[in-house]
Amino acid sequence: MINVTKTSLPDLKDYLKYLKKIWRTAWLTNDGILVRTVEAKLKKYLKVKHLVLVANGTLALQLILKALAVDGEVVTTPFTFPATTNVIVWAGLKPVFADIDPATFNIDQRDVAKKITAATRAILAVHVYGNPCDVAALQKIADQHRLKLIYDAAHCFGVEYKNQSVLNFGDASILSFHATKTFHTIEGGAIVVPSKKLEEKLKFLRDFGIGQADEAVVLPGINPKMNEFQAAMGLCNLKNINQEIGLRKKIWEKYRRELGACPVIKFPRLSVSKYNYTYLPVCFENRKKRDQIYATLAKQGIKARKYFFPLTVHSRYLQKRGVNLLKKYNLKVASRVADGILCLPLYPQLAMSVVDKIIKIVKQNL
Repeated sequence: MINVTKTSLPDLKDYLKYLKKIWRTAWLTNDGILVRTVEAKLKKYLKVKHLVLVANGTLALQLILKALAVDGEVVTTPFTFPATTNVIVWAGLKPVFADIDPATFNIDQRDVAKKITAATRAILAVHVYGNPCDVAALQKIADQHRLKLIYDAAHCFGVEYKNQSVLNFGDASILSFHATKTFHTIEGGAIVVPSKKLEEKLKFLRDFGIGQADEAVVLPGINPKMNEFQAAMGLCNLKNINQEIGLRKKIWEKYRRELGACPVIKFPRLSVSKYNYTYLPVCFENRKKRDQIYATLAKQGIKARKYFFPLTVHSRYLQKRGVNLLKKYNLKVASRVADGILCLPLYPQLAMSVVDKIIKIVKQNL
């Protein structure tokens, strides 16, 4: 089976070197030396000043909503992984859905402006597939209405917009370091913020809210800490990250070159000065065609992914009798894109011969 993605693992000898250090110190968690080392190295690599590591990307979202004291309504996108919507509901907030831009597949800032009410407190936007949103327009809306602006940048490792890290926009950005991501720590995530004060607050919240000096509990914190084993994997993978991205780029460019001339296939328009080539999303004309190609690939042992389908408004827990959320929020573009979207296999170890096979199958079934 050729999966849509595959975890990249470092040389086992490199990982074992870090394991031996962990065994010598017996320091497994609680802000260990490897976690601190990864934080320092990531700040430098990602060109950010304030970064806090956590156990996964979902916890990163939960933590930043708490740290920014968000309440009320949060305007967000339905074209995303379920975690983006789930964390809003987990925090006792109300998700309000804006449609997406037909060219970029990111949240449409024009619809965001329409969805703001007196109860709105934040915008939670997603840089879908690592493709930056219209950060200037969203910031203008946030400033005008005095809203917090948070970016789910789970796919944005190393991505730059206008020659600076895309993580430096808004009130906060979160990253995911899940095993399938371009850079991973097995499970893991990070929160990037613009101030030292907020960084320190997040560190308190990450450690049960316990003060460092007198051990008093100063904030209602939780336990989303990254452990040393995750950090060790991160240090190994960071060593090879540029090579990984380079291999992804070659495959990504081949797909785009070979399929780009097909008039019935649409790719999201990118707005990056530096990209990480995490995913290869293609959008077909309708669900019937998408599902046909998906099934044909599956018969050949090739697992593509309908990423992101269905929209998060279709989550069962959001369904209320007599209420159609698609119509309520007028999500016509998001619905159309979700019906046609398919991410094709892309990972550094993928053979070009397999890429050729996938391209041939897609073309033959258009």
